[in-house]
Amino acid sequence: MATILVHVMPKPEILDPQGKAVGAALPRLGFDGVAQVRQGKRFELTVDGEVTDEVLAKVRQAAETLLSNPVIEDVVEVTVAEETA
Repeated sequence: MATILVHVMPKPEILDPQGKAVGAALPRLGFDGVAQVRQGKRFELTVDGEVTDEVLAKVRQAAETLLSNPVIEDVVEVTVAEETA
């Protein structure tokens, strides 16, 4: 079994009100020096067996068609977090 991580972010031209709210709150909480915040999504998929190029391609396809909204989001990363025997 293995865990695959998928990171999805809003496209750069899309407004990110959640990221903007977090960015505005940081200085009020004493966290200065952060210029911008963008908020995205992280998915953890546990798959059976070995992670092959074919498995990663299927996960990327799932990420681009189901886990993200391709109109407003980009799949920015698909990585293997860990494999267990």
